[in-house]
Amino acid sequence: MTQLIVIGAGPAGLMAAEMAAAQGQRVTLIDAMPSVGRKFLMAGKSGLNLTKNEDMARYLAAFGPLPANLRAILADFGPQDVMRWAEELDQPLFTGSTGRVFPVAMKASPLLRAWLARLGAAGVTVQTRWRWNGWRGDALLFDTPQGAQVIGAKAVVLALGGGSWARLGSDGAWQQYLPDITAPFAPANMGFVVDWSAHMTRHLGAPVKAVAMSAGAATTRGECIISARGIEGGGIYALSRAIRDGAPLVMDLLPDWTLAQLRSALAKPRGKASMTNHLRKVLRLDPVRLALLAEFGLPYPDDLAPLIKALPIRHAGPRPLDEAISTAGGVRLDALSDDLMLQQRPGVFCAGEMLDWEAPTGGYLISACMATGRRAGLAAADYAKSR
Repeated sequence: MTQLIVIGAGPAGLMAAEMAAAQGQRVTLIDAMPSVGRKFLMAGKSGLNLTKNEDMARYLAAFGPLPANLRAILADFGPQDVMRWAEELDQPLFTGSTGRVFPVAMKASPLLRAWLARLGAAGVTVQTRWRWNGWRGDALLFDTPQGAQVIGAKAVVLALGGGSWARLGSDGAWQQYLPDITAPFAPANMGFVVDWSAHMTRHLGAPVKAVAMSAGAATTRGECIISARGIEGGGIYALSRAIRDGAPLVMDLLPDWTLAQLRSALAKPRGKASMTNHLRKVLRLDPVRLALLAEFGLPYPDDLAPLIKALPIRHAGPRPLDEAISTAGGVRLDALSDDLMLQQRPGVFCAGEMLDWEAPTGGYLISACMATGRRAGLAAADYAKSR
């Protein structure tokens, strides 16, 4: 019987394997893809945002309402812990102006190589192209290049990811093996579909800057992008949970102006200038914001100032699940112990994005996956020792 198995080699699974091996366990790390950490590597293509350098209260608040046990797990391995961990792997870090933390190398690949080297030195065995196919009694079933395998283990950590980016390994197929304890997947940190008018074509790919956006009680001053498929980017992702749940998306095109200032500027004589040129001149709106005002504001009301301060962005719902950065839904937290063990299967622990929770981008998602992987790995090691 194998001592301890970790299935899924993303940040949560890698951390679970590291923690279990550090407790003296003989660990086998298994992944269905030809190589490990594929979504982790993709996250680092535009700069690996590893965590957010902020105090614990603010960090935890970014996750919204969470059960007390999960909040404790996140607090046990917070931003400062993540930073120390990366630096111990000889990966120097820097903190950007918004508090986001990146490796100096920016990419994920140097960090992943160093991490795998540490796991190898700790005796962790890695098996790729092994797809988990559920259980036979208490044993695990795998489809492997060598044929079907049935393997027993003293403890198991499942870190199988969510339901987005199937081509990178997160296809959510594991839900069939955990019936009755999973919530349906929903896209998270995603863009929204907009069927743009023809006049928006020249703005496709352009960033929308110097705006504020809100949805329900959530607000952000982040940027977004006008894409051929709709509207996306960090500012939209920060609001995506509220928008997905039905809150209207509203954009303030001039967040530093008051209504009175806007009305005063708009009251200036227009002469023979077109309305677009008048708005450009008196409000100093750039072409992208002018285009958005025309897209969602025409025909303009007599009092244009309130519309500029609260422009409704009409959309046709979220982009498809597989295009989302992450997903909500997964293993319900009430099906787990405080140490993330499945109540219906003692000795089986769950971690990472497969849990029914939702983390924002900006370093929170990766850090939290590592924190849950850490707790699951330690708890699984303790369970295996007791057996």
